[in-house]
Amino acid sequence: MCTPKCSSSVNARVTNMVSGIPMANTPQRADAAGSIYRLAAVAFGHPLAELQQALVDGSFHAAFNEPWHQVTGREWPRCEPSADFAALEAGYIDAFVHGRRGKPRISLLAGEYEHLLGGQTRPVFMLNIQAFYRHFGLHAATKDEGRAEEPDHVIDMLEFMAVLCHLEARALERDADPSPYRRAQRDFLQRYLVPLLNAIHHDLARQKALALDATLIRMLEDLPEWTRQQLAELEARVGPYADASASVSNRPRSVAQNLWN
Repeated sequence: MCTPKCSSSVNARVTNMVSGIPMANTPQRADAAGSIYRLAAVAFGHPLAELQQALVDGSFHAAFNEPWHQVTGREWPRCEPSADFAALEAGYIDAFVHGRRGKPRISLLAGEYEHLLGGQTRPVFMLNIQAFYRHFGLHAATKDEGRAEEPDHVIDMLEFMAVLCHLEARALERDADPSPYRRAQRDFLQRYLVPLLNAIHHDLARQKALALDATLIRMLEDLPEWTRQQLAELEARVGPYADASASVSNRPRSVAQNLWN
């Protein structure tokens, strides 16, 4: 089992991490960040037997630790896996699907957290998230592709960040300007992913006798801090986030609007 983390000095640790890690301007580092987002998205999907096997044999840890070490300079701890696939799936369902009175103990949907809506109606909140996706030619999954459309699900947000990191890396490879993709990452982290991960972590800390797999717990503990570090690095590169839509909280951005170029 992993050692629990103390949250009392998280902000100070983020500051130290940002100041202590060289922000390598390379496609390899952007790809590594993308791998972290992508593997986290895999981990938070409904468990498959293949994930249990990867947790048991260490291949998931090896795949996640390599980019984690490349980006943070630190090893990611390996946790004791669930006893078997049934335990992995039961713990996931109890935590994220219907573990308490038919409701998830911890919601992975941003729209389920009232304080994240920022005064918007949930439909408008969802439209604003979808505007990010559509700007880069993406769309949420349809029923025959997996989950029904849930643009505010943490998985969709993590996958979107992986796409932006991929676009940043390819721009760096061809000596093009990566700033549009970095600004998009900064804005999406600030407006959606960092607040959602913080809310999830807050709910996680309130749970007692949670049967969730230790690797998933560790990931929920580490990702909020890491994404705040990523946000700080991006702001150092492309400037601080400015919310131009704060005065129009109930009106979605135009899909056709060029948000980052």
